[in-house]
Amino acid sequence: MSKPAGGGMERINVTKTFLPPLDEYISYVRQIWDSAWLTNQGHFLQEFERKVKKYLGPRYFQFVSNGTTALQLAIRALDIEGGEIITTPFSYVATTSAILWERGTPVYVDIEPDTFCIDADKIEAAITKKTKAIMAVHVFGFPCEVEKIEVIAKKHNLPVIYDGAHAFGVTYQGKSLLGYGDISITSFHATKLLHTIEGGGIIAKTKKLNERINLMKQFGHEGDNHYLLGVNAKASELQAAMGLCNLAYVQQIIADRKVIAEQYDKGLSSRFKRAKPGPDTQHNYAYYPVVFESEAQLLDVLARLKAKNIFPRRYFYPSLNTLPYVQGAACPISEDIASRIACLPMFVGLEKEAVEKIINTINEI
Repeated sequence: MSKPAGGGMERINVTKTFLPPLDEYISYVRQIWDSAWLTNQGHFLQEFERKVKKYLGPRYFQFVSNGTTALQLAIRALDIEGGEIITTPFSYVATTSAILWERGTPVYVDIEPDTFCIDADKIEAAITKKTKAIMAVHVFGFPCEVEKIEVIAKKHNLPVIYDGAHAFGVTYQGKSLLGYGDISITSFHATKLLHTIEGGGIIAKTKKLNERINLMKQFGHEGDNHYLLGVNAKASELQAAMGLCNLAYVQQIIADRKVIAEQYDKGLSSRFKRAKPGPDTQHNYAYYPVVFESEAQLLDVLARLKAKNIFPRRYFYPSLNTLPYVQGAACPISEDIASRIACLPMFVGLEKEAVEKIINTINEI
């Protein structure tokens, strides 16, 4: 927590970036300075990719500049740009933006009210001859119904992309949640559980897809040999160095966040709905979403907390099918949840007294 320049109550934001000990990061920076190798698949980037693969378990992993670019590369790698992609209206706008940026059309399927993920039972009805893929989101790190989605995808010969921006460190049935689908992506943005300041990751199911993504993130060429259309999606050595520092603390970060989540669980009134991961899921406690009884109640809570210099955030609002630049069908569950949900402060170093203040303020309603 940090104090405002003018003094007064400490400001508590919805999140606070985890930073490793400065001397640990500086030791990497010195080596980067000495080598003068700042980017272009440097030593630390390769080391970070190796260590992430070891931590997560998948055979293939590519470190890229950010999570949105990772989604765009996934679409391009599967040759599905320009088509209809079935997706969720309840996500950060980057999910829809990536589809639109690649000239695609997002086709929204409403969400499941308990996990906030896309309702797998409604996907098949949205499939048409123009459908090219399914892009689902593990919202707040809660797993989609991956088995149902896989059955539907195989039946209709559709690739599946999972946006796992929130899912690093989550396991489902003993396997990293990022190991499902034809391609899964994750985010290493500064607000994420594991961050590289800015950054993203792509986990491909096959060697062919992995090699294609590796080329695409480097302008589509190796040396003087040009193979396909690519972009500059490379991450830098400084980003990789931050990732290497933070990766060493991931388990402790998850454990610390679990303690805060359990305090919220114990203290908050049962009137306020909270999603829970299933019995086969080991969660990462990346977010703590709460669904209030009405939008008016939510706004009241936000105002009361703001008066105490506490700032939750309306993740995710608005429902993406209502964006002014899309033509999405009505998704009543998503629209309803989006109007009533907020994520409470959750970060390493958030003090018990601060959590108690948040709990008491909400329970006063």
